[in-house]
Amino acid sequence: MAARSYFFCGIGGSGMLPLAMYLHARGVEVSGSDRAIDQGRADALKARLAAAGVVVFPQDGSGITSPSQVLVTSSAVEAQIPDVVAAKKMGAEHIIRAQLLAQLTNDAEVSCGIAGTSGKSTTTAMLAHVLSEAGTDPAVVNGAPMLNIRDGEGRPLGWRNGSGAFVCEVDESDGSIARYNPSVGVILNVSEDHKPMAELKELFGGFAQRSGRVVLGIDSEPVAMIAGSLAPEKVVTVSMARGADVSAGPVTSNDDGLIADVTVDGAKVSTLRMPLIGAFNVGNALAAIAAARELGVDPATACEALATFKGSARRLQTVGKSGGVTVIDDFAHNPEKIEGSVGALAKHYARLHVFYQPHGYGPLRSFRELYENAFAGALRQDDVLAVSAPAYFGGTVERTDDAEVMVMTLKDRGCQAHYLPSRDAFVDLARAAKPGDAVVVMGARDDSLTSFAEGLLAEIAQR
Repeated sequence: MAARSYFFCGIGGSGMLPLAMYLHARGVEVSGSDRAIDQGRADALKARLAAAGVVVFPQDGSGITSPSQVLVTSSAVEAQIPDVVAAKKMGAEHIIRAQLLAQLTNDAEVSCGIAGTSGKSTTTAMLAHVLSEAGTDPAVVNGAPMLNIRDGEGRPLGWRNGSGAFVCEVDESDGSIARYNPSVGVILNVSEDHKPMAELKELFGGFAQRSGRVVLGIDSEPVAMIAGSLAPEKVVTVSMARGADVSAGPVTSNDDGLIADVTVDGAKVSTLRMPLIGAFNVGNALAAIAAARELGVDPATACEALATFKGSARRLQTVGKSGGVTVIDDFAHNPEKIEGSVGALAKHYARLHVFYQPHGYGPLRSFRELYENAFAGALRQDDVLAVSAPAYFGGTVERTDDAEVMVMTLKDRGCQAHYLPSRDAFVDLARAAKPGDAVVVMGARDDSLTSFAEGLLAEIAQR
């Protein structure tokens, strides 16, 4: 990549920060702005960036000082944002994050892009860990901090600067998956989230076609259909439920995590043991094992590495325990992820006390019935759900009452559901948790949810 200066508008975002810091680690000049820093909601992030030598400007356009700069934004940024206005006035190039990440992927000698409605960040972290443990020195840009990859102060990182294969999480929510042409593609699953199914099938199918080889999770019916449309020699199938190139036997679990035999090309190669909950993580692991094989790591070595895999931040992450109550921080935000996370937790805890903050007004409005079905199907009679207003940090999005409507519908369906205008009201519900219960904070797009979970743990400890 040519030596250019990149300015990241929203540099603290879960997708923006890893990409910015990856480039910075490779000697590229990086600066940025972030509304959360301006609002005083991200002082720790500001300090970390400053310590790394990354200059953060107010999000008022003052950081755009030269036409040679490249402004990088998310695809959702609005035209009236001052940084965008300043770049246009200055004549500076403006690209979206996915353009830059896709360029890195497509320019790499060997690359792997991991896509799917659910499990992308975790599977990317799994593959990063496997390749690292195997000594292949991968370069990685993920959408979440990886608990096995940390900086000098022990903080998990969402990126890794390496000389080997370039591995990244590929997002489909804005259609930008159409930009990627990796050496190895991975599609974990496909379900309705940000877009209707017909459009998703086209996007994911195109990604599969453009990939050199493609690992496909055929337990997902739309992915199985994609597999059937491709030349057999470019496809590697993975499954927990049917015959596949890489498959797993019955999944069992104990206090130490998940256990499953792994079969490759019809022969058992190893027993997978991972310190995680949620059988869906075995499916993620199979995809990582299959991708690792395409990148030169044998499946038995991959299984051995996954025995020490710690997960990704905010993916069913245990914040702590107090008085027999476990506090969990989870990124689940779309219907499939919600159902998977709640279902997995229900197998381990007597009762769940869930706080859910929808990640946007638009997704909730478009797919509210799917959200209702996910919660109603996964919550047990004694579990408690509290729903807040969707995440909102400004902009012109229409703010609707779908969260309140969803709660009323869930009540009608027999769920213990509450609408809470303020997070503070959830503290009393969390304090009511008993030994053996879990308190779960769930949602995306808002880094303060982790701090909220940590605060709940402190409240439980003081009761």
